[in-house]
Amino acid sequence: MKNATQTVLIFLLLIGNVFAQQEKGIIGANNWLYNWTEFKPSLEDYGEPTQILAGNITEDTKLVKRNIYLLMGSVFVTNNATLTIEPGTVIIGDYASKASLTITKGASIIANGLETDPIVFTSNRSVKREGDWGGIIILGDAPTNKFGNGSVASFYPELPPSSYAYTNYGGSNPNSNSGILKYVRIEYAGKRIERGNYFNGLLLASVGKETTLENIMVSYSAGNSFEIWGGEVNLDKVVSYRASSNDFAFNFGTQCELNNSLAVRSPYISSSSGARCMQILSYNNKQEVDFSKKGTSVIAKNLTLVNRSDDLSSDIKMGLVKEALFVGENSSLDMNKSVISGFNPAVILEDDIAISQENLEKIKFTDMYFNNCNGNIFVENNYNNEDLENWYGNSAFFNVYSKSQDSETFIEVKNERRPDFRLRINKIIATNDINMD
Repeated sequence: MKNATQTVLIFLLLIGNVFAQQEKGIIGANNWLYNWTEFKPSLEDYGEPTQILAGNITEDTKLVKRNIYLLMGSVFVTNNATLTIEPGTVIIGDYASKASLTITKGASIIANGLETDPIVFTSNRSVKREGDWGGIIILGDAPTNKFGNGSVASFYPELPPSSYAYTNYGGSNPNSNSGILKYVRIEYAGKRIERGNYFNGLLLASVGKETTLENIMVSYSAGNSFEIWGGEVNLDKVVSYRASSNDFAFNFGTQCELNNSLAVRSPYISSSSGARCMQILSYNNKQEVDFSKKGTSVIAKNLTLVNRSDDLSSDIKMGLVKEALFVGENSSLDMNKSVISGFNPAVILEDDIAISQENLEKIKFTDMYFNNCNGNIFVENNYNNEDLENWYGNSAFFNVYSKSQDSETFIEVKNERRPDFRLRINKIIATNDINMD
């Protein structure tokens, strides 16, 4: 009887540990990347355009699946109009005219795709490359921490002054609704503009929390995949794949919840300037923001941030691999049950952040899985991170550390058409010892 009881207890302990570990990183009983994502978009043949989408959209308009649309130039949805896009619709961004789609303040987009019939924005070039076309910009009237409202006019250097009003964002309504983006893919966006700046795959400026943003994949963007300025945004099951710049960039007082989402970086594509999976800032210049307003705050749960290197040690020595996260002064991050794998190091805090209990309580890492990183958490330009290691290595935070290869860590990453980045539970040997060799 005693042996039977011990067997049951061991079994329950093992089951409990499995379920506890399954909670880290992206989760789901099934791989939610199936059906709607595409990790080899260069192999897709979307057909030839049958309709042209250009100029301003000033009244409610619907794009239908039976047509393939060529997006030309700077297209603005204005006059409080709604642009509705049927599931399965393909919109092809024109390379020559630096095509982009902007949903102006007060207007909305209803791009409500299906898991088996996603909406696709892609390039019209025969050989597709990062930055072939502009991207999608959604402007709302939720708050930022700027003085006054903002403008995205710099993205349109040839825009006539009469159209500048279309580029404004910001207001006082955190609950504003700019529509729906669900089961949407954005491929090869991020066109370069003047002064070395880039469009982003998806820019959300002052977007409110009633906007639905779920199951969105941005792949091969030359600019940031997801750029969020201000607003109150909830992002769920979003994917950034092989971006040249940052995967997720937050700024200007963003209040964001980012859940069950994935960023996959490649050291052979990333910008040499040191792009990251996540960059969390409250401003670019202190003079532009009102410190009586909220700074940027990100709550991130069940993220998987992974760098895919053929030879991680060699790529680190060559300077091709940077940190996964950068957190700026006057910003806060609460990161929980997430995986950071294959970076150099995992996290860097801006050097203006004083290492104190007050500041560290604003930058939380709990129930984390740090894997195969060359160091964990550091202050910028400071190689002595003993205080940070002691803080975040405290067993009360339940962070674990490992040195496992991708094939041992994730269920299936070598299948480039249908990868599975959930944790391979039975192969993981994790420890609470932060000082691993």
